[in-house]
Amino acid sequence: MSDLTIEQYRNEEYLNFEDPTVAKAQQAAIKEVRTKFDQSHSLYVNGHWIKGDSGTFDSVNPSNLSESIGTFQLASSTQALSALDSAWKAFEKWQFVPAQKRADYLFTIADIIKRRRLEINAWMISEAGKNYVEADADTAEAIDFVRYYAYEALRMDKGMPVLSQNWGDHNKTIYMPIGAGVSISPWNFPFAIFVGMAIAPIAVGNTVVAKPAPDTPKMGYIMAEIVEEAGLPAGVFNFVTGDNIEVGETLARSPKTRFISFTGSKVVGLHLTDIAAQVVEGQLFLKRMVCELGGKNATVVDADANIDLAAQEIVKGAFGFQGQKCSAGSRTIAVESVYDELLEKVVAITKALQVGDAKDNFAVGPVVNQKAVDKILHYIEIGKKEGRLMCGGKKAETEHEGHYIEPTVFADITKDAVIAQEEIFGPVTAFIKAKDTKDAIRIANNTQYGLTGAYFSNDPTKIDYALRHFRVGNMYVNRKCTGALVGAQPFGGFNLSGTDAKAGGRDYLKYFLEPKSMTIRPRKGIAFTLSEFNFTEE
Repeated sequence: MSDLTIEQYRNEEYLNFEDPTVAKAQQAAIKEVRTKFDQSHSLYVNGHWIKGDSGTFDSVNPSNLSESIGTFQLASSTQALSALDSAWKAFEKWQFVPAQKRADYLFTIADIIKRRRLEINAWMISEAGKNYVEADADTAEAIDFVRYYAYEALRMDKGMPVLSQNWGDHNKTIYMPIGAGVSISPWNFPFAIFVGMAIAPIAVGNTVVAKPAPDTPKMGYIMAEIVEEAGLPAGVFNFVTGDNIEVGETLARSPKTRFISFTGSKVVGLHLTDIAAQVVEGQLFLKRMVCELGGKNATVVDADANIDLAAQEIVKGAFGFQGQKCSAGSRTIAVESVYDELLEKVVAITKALQVGDAKDNFAVGPVVNQKAVDKILHYIEIGKKEGRLMCGGKKAETEHEGHYIEPTVFADITKDAVIAQEEIFGPVTAFIKAKDTKDAIRIANNTQYGLTGAYFSNDPTKIDYALRHFRVGNMYVNRKCTGALVGAQPFGGFNLSGTDAKAGGRDYLKYFLEPKSMTIRPRKGIAFTLSEFNFTEE
């Protein structure tokens, strides 16, 4: 595969579940994985499957709380640090493995994921409560991350372009891996983000201890199985499950942790950033912090927009995966001339959404856990005081006992209202009225976040204004504010949405590399070719 280039990369196509054959295949996979519920799962450290020292915990199906996905290990702090030691030991050799060989490992991993695609979808549907489309998009993104970072690793291996010769010196700048680090991933994209966060540093010669969210450990376990099948050397990838403090914070505080890659809440992200900034005894470097923390994303609809299109995309962006996306459109800002019409259409589409068990592919499934239910219902009660409840506003009645909440729309919310400022992370969107284009963009920017945004208009001048003034990391015109594609729409946000590291983009791998500038001044009797890194005697 030595002739591969980034230009050859293509995004993985989504499965078409409107095709009865494809839908039946997914249903069969769901039926199959359900026969494997409630099994025990181990940690994966230094190429070995081991039990945790601190007990076990269960992963529960949010669609049906009577069903256990499986039992998982609670690693101790000692085991977490042992995994980090294993990662450093593996780094001694892995850092020198040629980029092409590392890429070949990644291509193998991507192929295995693709082969197990329907199975992975089925586990995600069961453990995370995603419907078929949302689960498949997650798995496809994981494939994309692995392949894209393989291509990018090959590109980064060529080094940084510099003036190769000047003033008698021969110069070259290369990128070197930085060491062993920790990835702490969220439950809302339990496979794609887990995979992407772990594979990115591995692709360029680093090693990783990967901790999944406690709500979705099965997805991380599957990746550990895949890594083992692909033959990745022991210790390069380590999988640990356990308490967020005993495992996650222990790893973050260790003086041996070279980097921390985190996706999750603003509160936890800021806490980890504070930890990363502290240089403790025995630490020889400044820790790299890569984080994506959330958003309060706005969809702006201007006076000349296609209102039917905007309404459809607003509902998709607000209620896809129950609004449990950091990119979800939780604010809808409409210019006053189209406000009422847009609101009416969004409410009508929202009321038609059906809520139910993810395995039956309902448009709206459960939220992740009881804590999420309580938080969302709390914000809904606040919203009832801050504006007009147009639809939803309570727990949904379904066949099974699960964490179900009705998709909820509020109208006449002010720009500074609580539900217009704080991240809810659930199926709730708030309508805010604006006077004109500039006012709408000002309202959209009136938040501590700056992750994604959508703007609807048919006026090129207004679109140009919005593109220049809408302060978000990912902006979409005339489409929903969710669904970034690897390689095409590098993902990350401004302000307190994180470090804007742009996962799935050309700059992302640099967070796990350090450039080394090398200069040789030729001397008589010694010839050295920088491009080949070989010393020869004349």
